[in-house]
Amino acid sequence: MSKVGKQISENKTYLQREDYYKNLVRKITAEKEKIKLGGGIKAIEKHKSKGKLTARERIAKLIDNEKDFYELSTFAAFGMYEEYGGAPSSGTIYGIGKINGRNFVIVANDATVKAGAWFPITAKKNLRAQEIAMNNRLPIIYLVDSAGVFLPLQDEIFPDKEHFGRVFRNNAVMSSMGIPQISAIMGPCVAGGAYLPIMSDEALIVEGEGSVFLAGSHLVRAAIGEVIDNESLGGAKVQSNISGVTDYIEKNDLECIDRIRNLSNKFSESTKAGFNRIESKPPLFPTKEIYGILPEDPIKTYDTYELIARIVDGSEIDEYKAGYGKTIITAYARIDGWAVGIVANQRNIVKTESGEMQVGGVIYSDSADKAARFIMNCNQRKIPLLFLQDVTGFMVGSRAEHGGIIKDGAKMVNAVANSVVPKITIIIGNSFGAGNYAMCGKAYDPRFIFAYPNAKIAVMGGSQASSVLLDIKLKQVEKSGKVFSEAEKKKLLDEIITSYDGASNPLYAAARLWIDEIIDPTLTREYVSMAIEVANNNPEMPKFNLGVIQT
Repeated sequence: MSKVGKQISENKTYLQREDYYKNLVRKITAEKEKIKLGGGIKAIEKHKSKGKLTARERIAKLIDNEKDFYELSTFAAFGMYEEYGGAPSSGTIYGIGKINGRNFVIVANDATVKAGAWFPITAKKNLRAQEIAMNNRLPIIYLVDSAGVFLPLQDEIFPDKEHFGRVFRNNAVMSSMGIPQISAIMGPCVAGGAYLPIMSDEALIVEGEGSVFLAGSHLVRAAIGEVIDNESLGGAKVQSNISGVTDYIEKNDLECIDRIRNLSNKFSESTKAGFNRIESKPPLFPTKEIYGILPEDPIKTYDTYELIARIVDGSEIDEYKAGYGKTIITAYARIDGWAVGIVANQRNIVKTESGEMQVGGVIYSDSADKAARFIMNCNQRKIPLLFLQDVTGFMVGSRAEHGGIIKDGAKMVNAVANSVVPKITIIIGNSFGAGNYAMCGKAYDPRFIFAYPNAKIAVMGGSQASSVLLDIKLKQVEKSGKVFSEAEKKKLLDEIITSYDGASNPLYAAARLWIDEIIDPTLTREYVSMAIEVANNNPEMPKFNLGVIQT
């Protein structure tokens, strides 16, 4: 193995970058803290006045160590549904935490946000939680406290394949796969939402607060004229002792949580995938130096080897084809003891053996060819893949086209698409165009996909896209005979740039679940290690087959 990285001098550029990135992390952290208040202080006080724990308190009591909970999709619905007062974290919290030393997916409705009602993105978030459980064969726990579908948006959540009903379909599929599911009814559980806990293996209900029915008392009266209160209709004693729908009655949230811990402590251990792991070693260089390596402007270059040196164990890698296809780095390494295959965009301008200078962050034919071969090797040897994305796309122009860039790019995309080992993607900076696909964007089923706070996700860079959009807009207007002055053109361009940059921001992506979480770069090792540990829980791996591929 060879050492990578060098001691960094804290020069002006380093200090400027460090300050910029620390400020970005502070802003993201501040937004997270706001989101964690859910519906706000008053809503929390009202919730707790009923003797109930908040969703976050329930999770904290359930898991072994609150600090080890990896919350995902925290920013779901960020900036969305403002006309309805917003939906912080989409009214649902989920993540991965250990209960009795074993990893679980935990999903909890936040009843302080619109009584835990489901918005369209809430359904998508719950489906992602179930997808993670299925892909990694993780047991899942639902802490249910929800008023059901948010009716003003029912047409966007009810009938389609990726809508509300898919959740119950997944309940059934997970059951057939042998994935344990436990539900705790800790508040209302209404209409179609009643199927989620009852399609779980076991259902607990909290006396006095939990209720489950297909139609509440108001709807029952409107539909059939029967006058009845919710507790008599579908409260804890009714559903446990009369209907037999629920399995355990608990006096309060704490007793309910204790019961879940007791039940889950008796699950049998599953067979592991057997990914290679040895004793962990820290990198030779402090991870905090990542702040000073990454540029403020994503267009600027930096040496990706320096980033890798602060992520991998001992700052050691076995680089594959080091002298070939230099705009992508392919290397075997270890992170927290786990063996990984790294595919990373090199952001420095590099020089080929023929003396040609290649632009950093661009995928050339030789880079694509190398990456495809490396991905095949990792699949052959059952080594998880880590993609470090900072890509502006594939090389364009006559030379690239005549050299077969589309064919070589397709080869890489094919290898990524058909890869069967766990894939973990981190968007470091740019994630543009087909480069997003080739470097395992969300459409290519990474087990987890994270982003740094300065990530940009778009079809192309802001300056290029804005120029194209401005040209289209001007041509549209010119048809009506109007002519823009230079000042008007500049104003229009500025508006386009602002809008485009906003839509390529990581918060925009996180709100729509294009990424699983925005992470602090200094915690990269922890997130990668967690992801591989979780993936190791699924021993099933299909045979690797590329199908038809042009060579």
